[in-house]
Amino acid sequence: MISNQFRVFPRLLTLAVAGAVLITTGNTGFAAAAPASVLGRDPVLEAAIGRVFPALVRIFVLSDNPEGGRIGKQPSAGSGAVISEDGYIITNHHVAGKARHLVCRMYDGEEIEAKLVGTDALGDIAIIKLDLSRRKNKTPLAVAKFGDSDKVRVGDTVLAMGSPMAVSQSVTKGIVANTSLMLPSVFGDSGMKMDGENVGSLVRWIGHDAVIYHGNSGGPLVDLRGDIVGINEVGLASLGGAIPANLAKSIAEQIIKQGHVERSWTGIEAQARPKSLAVARGVLIGGVIAASPAARAGLQPGDVITKFDGEVVDAEIQEDLPAYNALEMSMPIGKKVALTVLRAGQEKKFQVQTTSRGRAENNDLELKDWGLTARNLTMLGAIEKKRTNTDGAEVTSIEPGGPAAATIPELKEGDVIVAVEGQPVKATEDLRRISAELLKDVTGQRAVQIVFERGVSQYLTLAKLPHRETPPEETPRKPALQMILQPVGVELAEALGIKSGARVAFVFPGRGAARAGLRVGDILTRFDGDVIRCQQPEDVGQLLGRVRKYKIGAEVEFEFLRGKETRKTTLTLEADGPPVDELKRWKDRDFELTVRELTEMERVTQRIPEHIKGVRVDEVLAAGWAALAKVRTGDLLMAIDGTPTPDVDTAEKLLKAAAVKKVRQLVFFLRRGVHSFYAELEPGWDDSSDGATAPKTR
Repeated sequence: MISNQFRVFPRLLTLAVAGAVLITTGNTGFAAAAPASVLGRDPVLEAAIGRVFPALVRIFVLSDNPEGGRIGKQPSAGSGAVISEDGYIITNHHVAGKARHLVCRMYDGEEIEAKLVGTDALGDIAIIKLDLSRRKNKTPLAVAKFGDSDKVRVGDTVLAMGSPMAVSQSVTKGIVANTSLMLPSVFGDSGMKMDGENVGSLVRWIGHDAVIYHGNSGGPLVDLRGDIVGINEVGLASLGGAIPANLAKSIAEQIIKQGHVERSWTGIEAQARPKSLAVARGVLIGGVIAASPAARAGLQPGDVITKFDGEVVDAEIQEDLPAYNALEMSMPIGKKVALTVLRAGQEKKFQVQTTSRGRAENNDLELKDWGLTARNLTMLGAIEKKRTNTDGAEVTSIEPGGPAAATIPELKEGDVIVAVEGQPVKATEDLRRISAELLKDVTGQRAVQIVFERGVSQYLTLAKLPHRETPPEETPRKPALQMILQPVGVELAEALGIKSGARVAFVFPGRGAARAGLRVGDILTRFDGDVIRCQQPEDVGQLLGRVRKYKIGAEVEFEFLRGKETRKTTLTLEADGPPVDELKRWKDRDFELTVRELTEMERVTQRIPEHIKGVRVDEVLAAGWAALAKVRTGDLLMAIDGTPTPDVDTAEKLLKAAAVKKVRQLVFFLRRGVHSFYAELEPGWDDSSDGATAPKTR
């Protein structure tokens, strides 16, 4: 996946190209001008490619990225394969698992929108589905078939298919290097964490040396029969790692059937047997979660499981654990499972009734009025926090300077909000609903009492909602020279034959300096009789500071040099324009940009003709809708959906109306330097109207 492909231990990663065969095609298939025998082609290889290649898709993804109190939007790309005639596509969770918008480019070049059906972080598999109603090509979809990954052997020839760096669908060839690839235990599991899940606890990868790169994630690993034997996921040095097809297929079938994966949980924390343990076979129980099914059944740390549901189990080394974990998680939820264990050398029998495992982390919700993102607690998340229930909304990120950041005591990531204004918060939906009710008729800000938990402690704090920019206070206008001045340094003054002065670099047309007859190139030498000493940039500021001590309308005298001639002029001081921080502006939290009025200096120095009207884009939030449309700070916004925006009030009105209508596209007409262009914003909306947003595809 480009931009956020799940890669482990980057220092070990290299792009292995030696000995690799890279085969790329456009939309013309494999038609050849000469027979394969003449060209030395391998018919088995070509047949295998031909079975899967037409089912390859490039996936362009817009994903949610909770950070800094908001859900940013992250564009990326990955790979996938069509696995059913009705348009289901398999890919990685880290490619599409947090997608709010998906577009698939097919083998023939057609682009089709897709939706996220379901995802599984633990197995790193996601299923998306093509919107075939929008498909132009009405021929049946090419479909790739799964093979039996248990039959894969070291040395088998395999083909890695996908779209590295989002280029056209491509194929590389290699051999299977390892059928149970895992990270060495000395590295720990920190590099394998994905949305709270330890992927390596379930997956043993098929290691291979067919070149894969960013963008190959989610693409199939194919054997010479043309069957999918793995889904490419990770890269470690010169090796690629693919999720075995049998595991990927099982996950895919569950997602297609019910939208999610059901897994059982017992509370057993299994590990490989230490070398010092005098036991010939079994899985060591390293820990038992309090109040879990295993704890209620009487299992203890140090017990060694020899049979699970009648099956002999063993974990002598780390690579053996995923097989045990997969067996335990595959049990029907609620089933009473028989366990045989060794305790102090004695065999004992237990029955453990499984419960639903759920996922490690839930999706995030953005509350714009609060300046934070939050999520519901899962069972596993509550256990990690040593909580007895999943009630509350866990804070996952906070916007610097927002209401949540300004609370005392301060809200922090990991805190769990349990009540607002006396109303209990069981989940993020409660937080959103209560906020909407409290702020429904609020025109300014309202102080809201919040109860939150941090560890074993419960705190009370206040937040001023909703999130609104405080309008700046106007300051009294001061006089200005309406000129841009250049300090005349020692060497330059010597070359000009003068002692000191300030050179006129620019004169604002039609203003006091221009009416006084001053021109570019004049050197100001005296101000109201005092010598102007201006050798450094800060000296210019001191001169302007002296001017600002006068009253607006006062007349001041300048002595200046024009060529070799000394002249004098009287200048009537005029009011300076308002500073930038006092100009009218609008911060739009839906489209994630700020616009403001232009200053006179900006219009003059950027040589914007008077007939061109617009507002300056003053801020573009990173990973926001405007940023995705390539809008930049400094752009001049001249129209929205064809309506001119000569001032901030008009721009605000149009943006608010677009938000109320929840438009699918919004077109900005912009000017950047001497260039003008159109930018299309494509915001995603949910059904709320209280400043809270969540992915529309989940």
